[in-house]
Amino acid sequence: MPNQTAKREALIARHAEARVRSAMVDTRIVAIVGPRQSGKTTLARRIADNDDRQFITLDDEQSRRFAQDDPTGFTRGLKRAVIDETQRAPDLILALKRIVDEDPRPGRFLITGSVELFTGSLSPDSLAGRVETVELLPFSQAEIVGMQPPSFVDRAFAGDFAALEIAGRTDGLAERVVRGGFPEALSRSAPARHRSWLRNYARMIAEHDVREIARVSKRGALPRLIDHAAAAAGGLLNMSGFGTRLGVDGKTVDRWLVLLEHMFLIRRVHAWHRSDLKRLVKAPKLQFLDSGLLAALRGVDAAGIADDRRRLGPLLECFAYTELVKASALSSDMTTISHYRDKSGVEVDFVLERSPGVVVGIEVKSRATAHPRDFKGLRRLKDAVGDNFASGILLHDGDRIQQIAPDLYAMPVKMLWEF
Repeated sequence: MPNQTAKREALIARHAEARVRSAMVDTRIVAIVGPRQSGKTTLARRIADNDDRQFITLDDEQSRRFAQDDPTGFTRGLKRAVIDETQRAPDLILALKRIVDEDPRPGRFLITGSVELFTGSLSPDSLAGRVETVELLPFSQAEIVGMQPPSFVDRAFAGDFAALEIAGRTDGLAERVVRGGFPEALSRSAPARHRSWLRNYARMIAEHDVREIARVSKRGALPRLIDHAAAAAGGLLNMSGFGTRLGVDGKTVDRWLVLLEHMFLIRRVHAWHRSDLKRLVKAPKLQFLDSGLLAALRGVDAAGIADDRRRLGPLLECFAYTELVKASALSSDMTTISHYRDKSGVEVDFVLERSPGVVVGIEVKSRATAHPRDFKGLRRLKDAVGDNFASGILLHDGDRIQQIAPDLYAMPVKMLWEF
């Protein structure tokens, strides 16, 4: 019987597909990387079927053993192929390198991986100039509702917003936040079943998948670290605090966090700084790459948010972060995302930056109205950046776009995907 989730998932267009196909025109190996269950296999199969390519998955035991035991033999005779879950046979990367060096035609291999394929021990040799990596995270809101790739990030750098416009409130904001974007989780309409799938997903990553790329000697450490990370999400990262609770030193915590980053569970949002500014905090913040996963780990659902609106704040910040990450990845201009905080505690949730040092500030509030004090961090960032400040935006649960001052705007959260 066909997998109904896979069928529904295949009907949702992925914005990253255009970038993958564009890369295959002029690049020898294209890699789709992202967390397990984010839709990589579905997208890769669709491309394989449309292009009449051989599709091989290393989730299949026989194929995996062949690739692990004899990577050169495994790749011999492959002309144009899709290889799924490549991280399960790390030495395959070098075998593919040899093949594309001998025959450098573009678009020969499309590979997928549920870990960062080209960092650390999984890539002992450089594939510079031979591979392009496309990150595929769980569904964005624009993908879920069937909209075109959003232009919010590009418009923010252009300062291209109306001075005043009634846009309407973001429908079902709490529900969107706690659902997140994992296709399999979205197929579960009952909140308890949805939450159970996400918690089991995190446990399987921590207890099983991580073992494919590293050894963690302390039993049960990674599931506990994930729970602690969920409790601390959106705050400044405190390595020693994590270490004390887990009974290890800060270096060990750092190594384990790197593993979770390589598995696309979390990301460290580094602090924005400039050499001439001395009073800035340099500690990173911790964010999850899916707000639904964070909500499940915190035990929060839409009903809980309705009872206590304060629960929405950190989840909404995570939600906005993931939408910004997904939108930025689609832009032709490289965008970095960091956070701003000075030693007096004034902060901006996200600082987007493009060459040559042009900056956009994003602040996220779960309230329906904007207060002047909500712009304190954005004004401080604007003063620090000077002429390179493109715009500062307060995202909220209100219904209108409003220009508060030159380069400063308040607008509904839904503008992240409706622009």
